[in-house]
Amino acid sequence: MRFPMIRDIATTAVISIDVNKTVADALDVMLHQEHRSIVITDKKMFKLFTVIDILEIKDKKISLDTPLYKLNLQSMPTIKKYQNVLETLEYLAGSVEFIAVLNEDDSLFGIVTHTDITHNIDPETLMENYRLADFIKLGRRMKWVKKEEKTSKILSEMVRESFDNVIIIDDLVPLGILTTKDIMRLIVENQNLDFPVCEYMSSPVDTVNKNVSIKTALEFLKSKKYKRIVAVDDEGVISGIVSQKELISLTYSRWAMLMKEHEAELNEINILLQSQNKEFETMASTDALTGLFNRYKFSELFVSTYKTMMLRDSKMSLILLDIDFFKKVNDTYGHNNGDRVLVKVAHALHHIIRNIDIVCRWGGEEFVVLLPTASIENAIAIAEKIRMYVENMEIPEVGKITISCGVSEVECEENMKRVIERADKALYLAKNSGRNCVKSELDI
Repeated sequence: MRFPMIRDIATTAVISIDVNKTVADALDVMLHQEHRSIVITDKKMFKLFTVIDILEIKDKKISLDTPLYKLNLQSMPTIKKYQNVLETLEYLAGSVEFIAVLNEDDSLFGIVTHTDITHNIDPETLMENYRLADFIKLGRRMKWVKKEEKTSKILSEMVRESFDNVIIIDDLVPLGILTTKDIMRLIVENQNLDFPVCEYMSSPVDTVNKNVSIKTALEFLKSKKYKRIVAVDDEGVISGIVSQKELISLTYSRWAMLMKEHEAELNEINILLQSQNKEFETMASTDALTGLFNRYKFSELFVSTYKTMMLRDSKMSLILLDIDFFKKVNDTYGHNNGDRVLVKVAHALHHIIRNIDIVCRWGGEEFVVLLPTASIENAIAIAEKIRMYVENMEIPEVGKITISCGVSEVECEENMKRVIERADKALYLAKNSGRNCVKSELDI
């Protein structure tokens, strides 16, 4: 296979504006050109200004007369137009999808996206360059329990929730694993299932750092003759579990999806940039720290779930929750421990919610849980379970934390903004009621 030069796949129809111009100037250009994003030029640096940035400006009430150089915009990585497409692979795992393509004199030639790159690279090459972390989602295909939990209880949950393995943890660090093979051994040996699960787990757990490539992960599975990988972060904290079949399937699915999207772009519009900018608005579906959906992906899922609710004439509710005194946690124990708190809360949410529920990190220390088929009374009960679970957690270096929750029910012919607003009012009431409690729109 011949890999093309960057200049052969780059889009050159790029709209740009100088960094010394104002936000209002940028908006005028975007509206006039009908683009959802433009490139900000700052000497030999390039940044992207998008609709998402506009929403943030509005949220923070930043003046439209503010110069663009005062905004905290993410810089675009750069590559020369005469380089080979293979030299862009390091960018595939990054959060910035757009790459600035430069002429020999470092002036802007055009841009390329992840879609452009993967269209010219086969799936095996993707396996070498996508990270294991790209395919891991917290809690969706795994279950973890504490080492002291009773084995009989764990087995019942495995049957009820259709898990074929359970990770045994101590402060989110994997100690062992209980698989269907271990269960068969327990049955054959007629072991006492009232003993703690740590008595029967297979230990230690062979883990892999979540940042290894998919190819390395598959080679690990082959050498160990394992069916699944337990992934951990740099501190040994569990990040997720994924099977060999899923790794291969997801890689080829991602490749096929990107190929299809690229072809759709070519057929849909003459100026490729406009379609790519639309894709950019939803390029990041998950929060990098917690692995939960971010608010943009959540907004998309809310719409599809709402349509299903209307078709089935069923109820749906929403919980907006906030970690109490989180600023004090960061100020007292440092931002690393603050991040640990956020991750622990994310795990707590997945421990309580149902498989059909959708959870997202709304921003900062706020989280949102969407509860399909749940009335407001059921949602209040779930919120209370989450609150109690978090209250009983013990976090190293930090100790105890609490959360406050606001609950609202989704009404017919209602958009997400109104539902969030009512939940936010209920959350505000919970904060004013002493925190560590659940309030709903029924209390307002």
